Amino acid sequence: MLMAVCVPTSFPVPSRFHQTAPANRWSGPLIYSNEIMCGVAGIIDLVGQRPAPEGVVQRMARAITHRGPDEEGFLEQPGISLASRRLSIVDLADGQQPMTNEDRSVFVVFNGELFDYVERREELVRQGHRFRTHCDTEIIPHLWEDHHEGMWERLRGQFAIALWDARHRQLHLGRDRFGIAPLFWSRQGDWLLFASEIKGLLASGMVPPRPDRKGLDHVFTFSAVPGPRTCFEGVQLLPPGHCLRIAPGSSGTSPVIAERAYWEMDFPAQGEEEWGNNPNALVDEFERLLLQAVEERLRADVPVGSYLSGGVDSSMILALACRLKGPAINTYTVRVDEPEFDELSAASLSARHIGAKPPIVQDYGDREALESYPRLIEAAEAPVIDTACGALLKLAERVHANGQKVVLTGEGADEWLVGYPWYKAARLMGFLDAVPGLNLSDWARRGYLRLNKVPHFPPEWRERVESSVGGQNAWIDSYGLLAISKLRFYSEQMREVMNDSHPWGELGFPLEKAKRWAPLNRGIWIAARVLLAGHLLQAKGDRVAMHSSVEVRYPFLDEEVFDFTAKLHPRWKLRGFRDKYLLRLLAERWIPKSIARRGKVIFRAPLDSFHMDPEPRFVAQLLSEDSLRRTGYFDVSEVTRWRKGFREMRAGSLPRLSVEMGLTAVVATQLWHHQFMGGGLADMPEWSASETSLQTT
Repeated sequence: MLMAVCVPTSFPVPSRFHQTAPANRWSGPLIYSNEIMCGVAGIIDLVGQRPAPEGVVQRMARAITHRGPDEEGFLEQPGISLASRRLSIVDLADGQQPMTNEDRSVFVVFNGELFDYVERREELVRQGHRFRTHCDTEIIPHLWEDHHEGMWERLRGQFAIALWDARHRQLHLGRDRFGIAPLFWSRQGDWLLFASEIKGLLASGMVPPRPDRKGLDHVFTFSAVPGPRTCFEGVQLLPPGHCLRIAPGSSGTSPVIAERAYWEMDFPAQGEEEWGNNPNALVDEFERLLLQAVEERLRADVPVGSYLSGGVDSSMILALACRLKGPAINTYTVRVDEPEFDELSAASLSARHIGAKPPIVQDYGDREALESYPRLIEAAEAPVIDTACGALLKLAERVHANGQKVVLTGEGADEWLVGYPWYKAARLMGFLDAVPGLNLSDWARRGYLRLNKVPHFPPEWRERVESSVGGQNAWIDSYGLLAISKLRFYSEQMREVMNDSHPWGELGFPLEKAKRWAPLNRGIWIAARVLLAGHLLQAKGDRVAMHSSVEVRYPFLDEEVFDFTAKLHPRWKLRGFRDKYLLRLLAERWIPKSIARRGKVIFRAPLDSFHMDPEPRFVAQLLSEDSLRRTGYFDVSEVTRWRKGFREMRAGSLPRLSVEMGLTAVVATQLWHHQFMGGGLADMPEWSASETSLQTT
């Protein structure tokens, strides 16, 4: 609901605290936004109170304009500079950042949404806090006054926050529990810089663009960049559920840069999960929590749309949204030009049954894949192997072109309720290990790879991985198909990196605590940490959506929804070989049974887009002998050999799929290097720190 209030004229405004806002500001009662999405950036002097180098923060903010095209705001104080780019949900007259408390001792720049801000604000008002706006951002400095670092545990929503405590001269950074909103940081000598995107750091001119080969090895390990390591040397991603305290040094003392987890994913001990003898009661509670989560994420002063794939997850979100808002919700879906990947008919069926509008369709074929891929890499700031991410980039563009800024989506259900097919494969493998000591599942894996003439890693490598995550699980098998490409394509230099790198060990898996969890829940932890946070919420979520100034909201990632599913016995997640069991029981109340019971169809696009005959010009240039030697990541002879040979492999076979994934990863890495490391590999645009998007060399 729009709120109209008068601004107290006595509210103090600090010096060098300014915003650039629309010119047609209303001088009467102002209308305030209750929802904001934006980008943040800043720099802090770690050894004193020097002003930031001239123009640095302005350049950082300019580089992330797409995250907040409506307004910008800055705070400049001795030793600290903050910047904000604002995407206002409506063109409102206030809500600009940075925001502050009454005495200007706490300043905040904020990217995200706090979904319980109404209740929090009422509570703070009762405690005597004074507010200048009705924007959710403003509750943060007041919560800090009351709870200081205990504030992080009390926040609900999706966010990346930078908070300057002027009284104690400390900068605090924090991210939401599941990693929806990104936040990167880098220490450069006596300065620390942070931004919502790496482009903001590079635009400062103080963070040199250098590749982190161990970060690239993470891409080939996980098909994602889960962090804290990135593909850029010296740049770190603050992990989900973490906060960072930066206290500059003084009088000869060293600065303090201290990171901690304010929240950690947890599950009951095996055998202590919620058994749930009354299925109807469990379904009722799940329904209540999910409906509440959707209702909170519909809070906006503009129409909220919804992505619709035709699967049970997105269909359920749409059904609940229509129950709350009526049938006028715009839905958006992708039509892939290969029948085996296309879900338009299922999406249309769901929409008709629910009573929603027919989906707005974005076509995505070879032409769209090739056209969108450079912009996808620019948005993700890392090699992206999943070519379907380009479809989500195009879909966000369609949402933006349709005049909308907010959409709901169904991410999270597959993670919390084990919706991926490899969980079923893992269950089968588990049957093979019923006889202790024989390790039959490992023999089966090796035999399967050998039969399909696919190389496999040495046993000691697998043992090192398993020792980091509490044993064998579905995710090691699923990611191994891409990781095999290391053996095929890495140069000698990258092989040395691989031998010295331990990506699984950098995830921060809580090994001791996880020993008491059911194996299925250990898989959920890895799914959330790697696939969800490292891929779905980035290359398919925030990064591609905000590239078109579109905000995505995730009801399944509600804190209470997760807490509920986490405590459930595994049988409510995987019953025999029926995945997402509890969700499907709920869905039968709301959507067609054919959709509720429909098996998982992984949304993807064909990889052949880059390996057509004739080969696209930019692919040939990126994979040329000269380009491969210039980057040094890959073995030139092996890339050349497999480019010629993989088409002779049987279509749909495991060996061909593995090689295809590997070659796509090589293309993605070469393209990323071209865009961010100075160009010169192809006749294609490269990203320029002096502009806000790709520029032609």
